[in-house]
Amino acid sequence: MHDELIARAKAWLAEDPDAETREELAELLAAGDHEELAARFGGTLQFGTAGLRGELGAGPMRMNRSVVIRAAAGLAAYLKAKGQGEGLVVIGYDARHKSADFARDTAAVMTGAGLKAAVLPRPLPTPVLAFAIRHLGAVAGVEVTASHNPPQDNGYKVYLGDGSQIVPPADAEIAAEIDALTTLDAIPRPDSGWETLDDSVLDAYLTRTDTVLAPGSPRTARTVYTAMHGVGKDVLLAAFARAGFPEPVLVPEQAEPDPDFPTVAFPNPEEPGAMDLAFATARASDPDLVIANDPDADRCAVAVKDGESWRMLRGDEVGALLAAHLVGRGAQGTFAESIVSSSLLGRIAEKAGLPYEETLTGFKWIARVEGLRYGYEEALGYCVDPEGVRDKDGITAALLITELASVLKESGTPGSAEGGRTLLDLLDDLAVEHRLHATDQLSVRVEDLSVIANAMRRLREQSPARLAGLAVTRCEDLSAGTDKLPPTDGLRYTLDGARVIVRPSGTEPKLKCYLEVVLPVASHADLPAARARATELLAAVKRDLSAAAGI
Repeated sequence: MHDELIARAKAWLAEDPDAETREELAELLAAGDHEELAARFGGTLQFGTAGLRGELGAGPMRMNRSVVIRAAAGLAAYLKAKGQGEGLVVIGYDARHKSADFARDTAAVMTGAGLKAAVLPRPLPTPVLAFAIRHLGAVAGVEVTASHNPPQDNGYKVYLGDGSQIVPPADAEIAAEIDALTTLDAIPRPDSGWETLDDSVLDAYLTRTDTVLAPGSPRTARTVYTAMHGVGKDVLLAAFARAGFPEPVLVPEQAEPDPDFPTVAFPNPEEPGAMDLAFATARASDPDLVIANDPDADRCAVAVKDGESWRMLRGDEVGALLAAHLVGRGAQGTFAESIVSSSLLGRIAEKAGLPYEETLTGFKWIARVEGLRYGYEEALGYCVDPEGVRDKDGITAALLITELASVLKESGTPGSAEGGRTLLDLLDDLAVEHRLHATDQLSVRVEDLSVIANAMRRLREQSPARLAGLAVTRCEDLSAGTDKLPPTDGLRYTLDGARVIVRPSGTEPKLKCYLEVVLPVASHADLPAARARATELLAAVKRDLSAAAGI
């Protein structure tokens, strides 16, 4: 076994085009570190609907130039097999370690395969790439990003010509083309021949961002903004300036791109502590709301003042607020969300007489809903301009929530002491109108993936009959699919007044459990008691589910 590992590693080393990973691998071989070699050469990083994502380093189980060149060649072969071998592939990248190298390698492979390739001018938000695909009439797009993963990771996200991310069977077909490749030397990689785009694509994107706002709407809400060490700052500031909002106050420690993400454990606004610096900036400047993007700026987090402290709104709360705002503006078309998001969106759409769809998790599914006008999922992803960007977009979502905050701020009685209304006031109104929909998540990060497999098996073999004292009225194994959903590894429990979905994460080593309780609320005066009851129920569901899953 050791001999086979060493032979694989030496063969990889012989054709590795990157001096850094060559040195890293040579040191592992010299040290005879069989455990680490097994971790890197015991298989290959699997190409799926999330493309590729993993830790940087040498070997087929890591993200590196060799893996990316193979992925690009597989995508090129797939496009040629589909009769698109002369089309354009547009490539974007973020500011992580190796992102620019991976983008350049992709452009070289596409050019060598006879396709046209165009690379965005510098590290830019993922939504700019998603926009560029449709704007330029490309047959595919690639974004080099690991989104909100830890600093040591990078990733490779693939879009097709409709501007949305790949879904089955395209992922398996591209993976088969990758597997069919022999050596890297057989993949032509010229030194030039692709185009580096100028700012005209970015300018076209920014022109389009204006259209998500209502002409003449108030633009008075003041914001604090953090780019979370990512690539969002310049584009968001330009979009806010064009729209006429007050210039956001930046969180200076997190404003500039930094692939080491020095101020956060995980560069994800949802992670504990990630927003601490933003809240400190807000306490000093007293804005109307705090906005955060994740590092590739396709997600948008929102925080509001709640009493004397600042509170992050859940993705489901922002999702409902944006939906209510669009309904109030007379939006027409289908409202859609993933199955793990709050059922409140369906209630809002139903009352407004609008079509509503549920999809599997991920914008690769939401973006494909026919007639889509608005889509969101609870992990801070919102699509508010599907004709422009068929993906989540943290820039346009930030514009729209700031417009809503401005509308509410200006809606108070002129000259009155109480001033305007807030996003929290609107959430109260929605709870009274549609019932209180309270959501929470039980998320377990693991070192050993078998923990997740064991938990899923245990729940399938011994389905809980009650959670938090509520009867489980229906249990669905989503791996079999439903009449509306393709198969996925997940379980959905319908309870009397609650809902639970359990699924492994597609991008991180996590088991995720999505919880929702729905309680009637007779009036605004009853909200505190209803919220207290919902908090109690969610805690009990979390406790009982943990026990049932053995986690």
